[in-house]
Parts: sequence; C-alpha cells; structure tokens
Amino acid sequence: MNNIYSYSVKRRFKKCGNNTFIEAPIYIEGARNITIGNDFYCFKRLRIEAYEKHLQSKFKPVILIGNNVSINYDCHIGCINKIVLGDNVLIGSRVFITDHYHGDTDNSNILDVAPNKRQLVSKGPVIIESNVWIGEGVSIMPNVTIGKNSIIGANAVVTKSFPANSIIGGVPAKLIKKV
Repeated sequence: MNNIYSYSVKRRFKKCGNNTFIEAPIYIEGARNITIGNDFYCFKRLRIEAYEKHLQSKFKPVILIGNNVSINYDCHIGCINKIVLGDNVLIGSRVFITDHYHGDTDNSNILDVAPNKRQLVSKGPVIIESNVWIGEGVSIMPNVTIGKNSIIGANAVVTKSFPANSIIGGVPAKLIKKV
C-alpha cells in the first residue's frame, strides 16, 4: 500500500528521482517548487511547504533535495525563498527547517500586528551541504549554511552558518569542535 502512496505523491513534485519512498501521511504545499533526488526516504508526518503566496505577498520558493536523503518522523520544512539539502543528508525526528519569519524583526511596529497577520519575510536561504547529520529536535533558521561533513547535536537552534567539518550544538548553536 505504501508503494502506491509513494507513487501517487511523488508525481506531484516538480521532479522526483528513483527509489523514492514516502511514508503516509505527508503534507505538501507547493509541490511544483520541490525537486527530490534519487534514494529519498521520509517517515510519517513530513510537512514540506513551498509557499507561493501569503496574505498579499507572492514568492518564488525553491526546495532542492539531493540524493540519498533520509528524513525521520514529524519534520517540517517551510520555504518562501530557497532551501537546499545536499546529498547524503540524514535528518532526525522533529526537525524544523525554515528560510522565513512571520514579520520583519527589524520593524519596531511588529508587535502591533498579530503573528498570523504578519507578512512572511526571508533573511536568506538555508543551505545544508552534503554528508550532514541533523540530530533530533533541531531548528535551523533563515540565512544559514551548514558546511559538508557536519553534525548538528540534538535540540540545537541554528541561527548562523558553520563551515565544513563542524560539530555544533546548543541554544543558540555554537561550534563544539572541528573534525
């Protein structure tokens, strides 16, 4: 049954590679803006959203997922700009990756508008390079690049970029050591 579900879901994406397994249920917004490579596997309850519009704003989102990417249970990827997951990326359960905020945090009037009525704002793309392991419960915020061969420890909140071969963790995330 899951093979039939995977087949029907993968046809919705802009492009979806071979040997793709998508475990039901999954929530997809803007599938035509999402490209998935070969050997993709995702567990239940992935929420992947490429928003083309929100309130009065229009966006041209791009989500690119490389080859041999595995996403565990209950993950959320939200995009209005660009999110890239390189090859051989492993994502633990309950991971949140976003390239945007509800409202411009530089605007002093932000508190005058309810969060659900604020415009979505991107400060930059999220790039996860190849061979990265993202631990359980991690949040990756806008305008972040994680260099190849890196590890992000469980429950980290990543608000800035880190170079290749980094082990990072904490709230906010900091470099623990280079490998």
